[in-house]
Amino acid sequence: MALKQVSSSKCFGGLQKVFEHDSVELKCKMKFAVYLPPKAETGKCPVLYWLSGLTCTEQNFISKSGYHQAASEHGLVVIAPDTSPRGCNIKGEEDSWDFGTGAGFYVDATEDLWKTNYRMYSYVTKELPQLVNDNFPVDPQRMSIFGHSMGGHGALICALKNPGKYKSVSAFAPLCNPVLCRWGKKAFTGYLGTDQSKWEAYDATCLVKSYPDSQLDILIDQGKEDEFLSDGQLLPDNFIAACTEKKIPVVFRLQEGYDHSYYFIATFIADHIRHHAKYLNA
Repeated sequence: MALKQVSSSKCFGGLQKVFEHDSVELKCKMKFAVYLPPKAETGKCPVLYWLSGLTCTEQNFISKSGYHQAASEHGLVVIAPDTSPRGCNIKGEEDSWDFGTGAGFYVDATEDLWKTNYRMYSYVTKELPQLVNDNFPVDPQRMSIFGHSMGGHGALICALKNPGKYKSVSAFAPLCNPVLCRWGKKAFTGYLGTDQSKWEAYDATCLVKSYPDSQLDILIDQGKEDEFLSDGQLLPDNFIAACTEKKIPVVFRLQEGYDHSYYFIATFIADHIRHHAKYLNA
């Protein structure tokens, strides 16, 4: 699959690049960001995938989170895809900010209108890693995943649906139990239909209940002043309870005074990179 380089900038001794390609899964052109640390010049590096939240593109994380220094120091390749297919001309795809464009929810849609293009789950777990493994100096055996909000939900479900695939997982303010929150109900109804039993395959709290072992170290940071926490969109308590029952280790940090923004992410991003590096560089 041909990759077209869109941009490249030196950053902390490495290179922040953006590429475009024709996606087989999503049947449209897609962009993704790649950070190549200095170590990538001399050998294969572990790879860390970042999944962004609602309305984001591949740009938000690379320009706002300040992750480059930690990724450079720990020798991690970092991949940040877009959050949905683009320009598919599907009726209603541009109608709202929390469904359609910029809101793929990291599921493989089954509803007729969306099932051809909206296959973000398969894109981030299969097509994109294959593309990255084929084109960049990465070690396919050493891979981890993290994300924010809708992307935190994405990171958790990717790890929980694929035991052993990711060495570690972390999230900032993730949607932990989307079958019970408004964003989740709207997205899952649209992409997956009205049979709620099908929604559970993309819900971290439901998935953790059937996770086969406890070999997954989960880190979650949540701002205490996050409006979406108080609004019942994130529901971390449900996820923590399910993890505790299954004896799956989860470090949940409620951060006093922080909201849902990239200022919050930037504050704790180095901790998360460190969390992943512990497993990826082991």
